[in-house]
Amino acid sequence: MKIICIGRNYAEHAKEMKAELPSEPVFFMKPETALLKETDFYLPDFTNDLHHEIELVLKICKAGKHIEEQFAHKYYDQIGLGIDFTARDIQTECKLKGLPWEKAKSFDNSAPIGKFENKTKFILNNINFSLTINGEQKQLGNSSDLIFSFDQIISFVSKFVSLKVGDLIYTGTPSGVGPVKIGDKLEGFINGVSYLTLSIK
Repeated sequence: MKIICIGRNYAEHAKEMKAELPSEPVFFMKPETALLKETDFYLPDFTNDLHHEIELVLKICKAGKHIEEQFAHKYYDQIGLGIDFTARDIQTECKLKGLPWEKAKSFDNSAPIGKFENKTKFILNNINFSLTINGEQKQLGNSSDLIFSFDQIISFVSKFVSLKVGDLIYTGTPSGVGPVKIGDKLEGFINGVSYLTLSIK
């Protein structure tokens, strides 16, 4: 199982990161050890600026490679909610040096995941999702604002990386990313329903 993450897939987030809008999907991967299910998150000691990034997540249900966009919808059957934790200070330092920044994104437990639902429960191009911290809304997004749709993402990624059953695709985060601290309680919602809860220890 692998975790594929799409970067800069919401225009407002790209702006807040002072990054250009991509002309094609930008993706990176996290290892299986990054996945965190139904437990507390312990703030790592190697960062002083850990940021939350709430994302809709697709679960791959069929193996494939070089998938045409018109058939991409057949390759995922569930949608959930996850957080892409980012050590922003480390990422910034790596970017300034022109270095890869996996250590800022791919560390253990950096990909908390909530519950999944069958995709038939959703109107795919109109999924509202949000993140609150201590009851205060920090991020709000809608799948209609994706620069690259779910099907476009699957088709593009599969040109380079074979998809396998159980793979997860984090589809991008909306604007409003920011730091977390010990004691924070994070809660993620899809269409107003809680799908993920997490306490920072």
